[in-house]
Amino acid sequence: MDSPPYYQDEQVTLLLGDALDQLRTLPDGSVDCIVTSPPYYGLRDYGTTGQYGLEATPAEYVETMRRLFAEARRVLADDGTLWLNIGDSYAYPPGSAGRQGKGQREGRTFTAAGRPGTRAVPPKNLLGIPWRTAFALQDDGWILRAEVIWAKRNLMPEAVKDRPTRAHEQVFLFTKQPRYWYDADAIREESTSAAQDTHNQRYARQYQAHTVRAATTGQPGNVNSVGIHARPGKGGRNARTVWTISQTPNPQAHFATFPLELPLRCIKAGCRPGGTVLDPFSGSGTTGAAARHLGRRYIGIDLNPAYHDLAIPRFAQGVLDFDATA
Repeated sequence: MDSPPYYQDEQVTLLLGDALDQLRTLPDGSVDCIVTSPPYYGLRDYGTTGQYGLEATPAEYVETMRRLFAEARRVLADDGTLWLNIGDSYAYPPGSAGRQGKGQREGRTFTAAGRPGTRAVPPKNLLGIPWRTAFALQDDGWILRAEVIWAKRNLMPEAVKDRPTRAHEQVFLFTKQPRYWYDADAIREESTSAAQDTHNQRYARQYQAHTVRAATTGQPGNVNSVGIHARPGKGGRNARTVWTISQTPNPQAHFATFPLELPLRCIKAGCRPGGTVLDPFSGSGTTGAAARHLGRRYIGIDLNPAYHDLAIPRFAQGVLDFDATA
């Protein structure tokens, strides 16, 4: 690393500065898992020079994310995972100062590609920032493995009367290669009922018998037709792509923190035991607290020293006061 860490102990390293610049100081393949939530496009001004999220157009924001995660891909181990939580935003009308990026504050509208043009996206349009970003990363070489819907039990109210209130965000799972570290058992869900569990186990036995027959005959057949839900001897079911998690506001932190349970699930599934977790937008250290509790090392990057100062006491508190295997 070119400059000394802002903070470091046996398990945690905090780096201060621009995320892209700091990523460039890290060695190839030096982290096993990335869990992060970058500033959303045009929604917040954190008052920090050089912050992301205030680009003039959606296209510029997406390109910023593509360049940053291209560098993060170099830093990630070949069998590593990236869990990207990113929210959406709307094209607001002129006069909505502070609610969008520079271009929106000037009252511009945008084409579907996010460039100023004649075929513009009028105000009030949902911009589709998460999927624009996901497709850009996919085009850049990432493998998009899953879209997880974070369904919020509690959420910030919206003063809208002409559309449903948004109660979810996306968490995308990306990998570098088709084969990667993933522990499905670490985040298995409880069955919805005893009858469902019996049903799952019955299909699991059918799947096991099918596998034996396939090995004997050399004809694998259509495994999907078996309807596999679970494996013999394992209760519950494979994790679904909808995670219902309550928000947990931290009055001492900036108001865009995500709940601790979210990085806990991502790390348990996507980071090998004893591995290293990276968050290029560390903020108040939620990902770091989760990584530390699960026995992983942590590297956090943030542009604002005030957020690192909030995070450090969290790391000094020791392990969390709940069962991380729940």
